[in-house]
Amino acid sequence: MRKLTREERAYIAGFLDGDGCIMLQLIFRKDYIFGYQIRASIVFYQKQRNRQFLEWLKEKLENGYIRNRNDGMSEYAIVGFVPVKEVLISLQPFLRLKKEQVKTSLLVIDRSPKSGRQMTAEHLLKLAKEVDKFAWMNYSKKRTNTAVQVKQFLMLRNLMDPVETDS
Repeated sequence: MRKLTREERAYIAGFLDGDGCIMLQLIFRKDYIFGYQIRASIVFYQKQRNRQFLEWLKEKLENGYIRNRNDGMSEYAIVGFVPVKEVLISLQPFLRLKKEQVKTSLLVIDRSPKSGRQMTAEHLLKLAKEVDKFAWMNYSKKRTNTAVQVKQFLMLRNLMDPVETDS
């Protein structure tokens, strides 16, 4: 990401606060050992007639993609731990409404292993619970993948370490 001026960072942060969304999602992946991955993304929305603003934004943030939806809206999405973290850190001092989402997003990103091969079932479940808290902050309505589903998947496949109890 190129160096943004203080004014650009403040403007983009205001836009994210109003017409943007920070997301952490649990994505089911049948090809993953533990069945799920955590996806971090930032999405900006605008009517298609104002798509050029999203093009400007993409040029400034140097990441992501823009697509036109069927409902007359365009969205600019940045996906992945590294680019999302970079943008959030840059905009964090200027955000007002999404301060808690940024804090939780950075916590989940920082606690996620750099490689999926380093993930454990227990760690994924802990992170999934943080993603559940995050979804509550975003008033998520359509969520189907939650920590409960992750735990069920892990238990069904005997991927969780047994819990030891005192005799």
